[in-house]
Amino acid sequence: MRILITTIFDYPHEGGLSTHIYTLKKGLEQSGHSVKVLSFSELPNWKRKVYAQGPGFLLNKVKHGKGQLFNDFQRKQLLSKLILENHHNFDVINSQDIFATHASLDSPLPVVATIHGYYTYEAISRGAIDPKTNEAAKIKALEKKAYTGAEMNVTVDQRICDYVKESSGAEAHIIRNFIDTEQFNQVAPARKTRKRYQLPENAQMLFVPRRLTEKNGVIYPLLALKNMIKDYPDTILVYAGTGEQYTELKNTTEEFELQNHVYFLGSVPHQDMVALYQTSQIVLIPSVHSHGVEEATSISAIEAMGSGTPVIAGGVGGLKELIAHNKDGLLFKDRDDNELTAHIRYLIDNPENAEALAEQAKYKVINQFSHYTASQRFTELYSKAIKKKSIYS
Repeated sequence: MRILITTIFDYPHEGGLSTHIYTLKKGLEQSGHSVKVLSFSELPNWKRKVYAQGPGFLLNKVKHGKGQLFNDFQRKQLLSKLILENHHNFDVINSQDIFATHASLDSPLPVVATIHGYYTYEAISRGAIDPKTNEAAKIKALEKKAYTGAEMNVTVDQRICDYVKESSGAEAHIIRNFIDTEQFNQVAPARKTRKRYQLPENAQMLFVPRRLTEKNGVIYPLLALKNMIKDYPDTILVYAGTGEQYTELKNTTEEFELQNHVYFLGSVPHQDMVALYQTSQIVLIPSVHSHGVEEATSISAIEAMGSGTPVIAGGVGGLKELIAHNKDGLLFKDRDDNELTAHIRYLIDNPENAEALAEQAKYKVINQFSHYTASQRFTELYSKAIKKKSIYS
């Protein structure tokens, strides 16, 4: 089968969507299919700036959110042209965001739309648009049209599946996020990894592999560290990611006088993440409710579980579907830094229990969240979409 994957975002980029595309592509190709990714990155830099980014930036000065909508729509238009130029080489399109879905629907090919989250609410959560504005209403309407226009919809967890049904009446299939489990076949030397990133060799490492945004709850590990640093003075907190909350985190670190215990690595290449998971004592996925947005079945959480490192996560959204509390990880209540602190203390003080949780988590990931298994399920939906398109054409 010849499969075209589309997105209005850059590819590759920092974040779970890019990892999803890369891993799905690998699984499909290992199964013998031909795969190409068309993204905003395919366009010349000058065209991206002149037609989308530049005007969008200026319009945002006029009205916050107006430029974001214009930018996204222009990306859709540019992507649509790329798709129309290439569609004859493919059998089906798998779009990865609502604007890519609209661009893909401009072609005669069947479209399978993967829905990673609540597009409108996530734009509000990260501050790109304001709630209760014309821009928010327009994007909400575009969401509904995308869901009803695609031959097949795929969501990464049950709550997003329910959201698609409630907001548009469209049905969706659930294929939870997945990872390339082969990447954990080798264990990276912890000493070498820590030296590379200038981290203390013998410190107890808490690792936060998250973009620094509000919905990812990245402030809460810092609050937990403040609560426990006197009792565990050799503990360090390491962030891998960028985002709008960086300045607040940096200022709070200084306010708490934790500069010698907190490390900001910035954007880390995905191929380096496995080594950082493995050199950590605990991985924290501290997601919270934010403007109606909840975490999906986080790829970072799945990767951490697959690496054999114990995971503590916020008990929201798809994370509750992914982690069985006290069986293969620990969950803490939304924004409860005291419970998060207690969980960290428990795992540090009970290394045998921490190891048991990590072993169960790794077993679950290998058996339930393999990229190869996911690619087979996607292939089945591609075939159904092709058949559905042919019937109604």
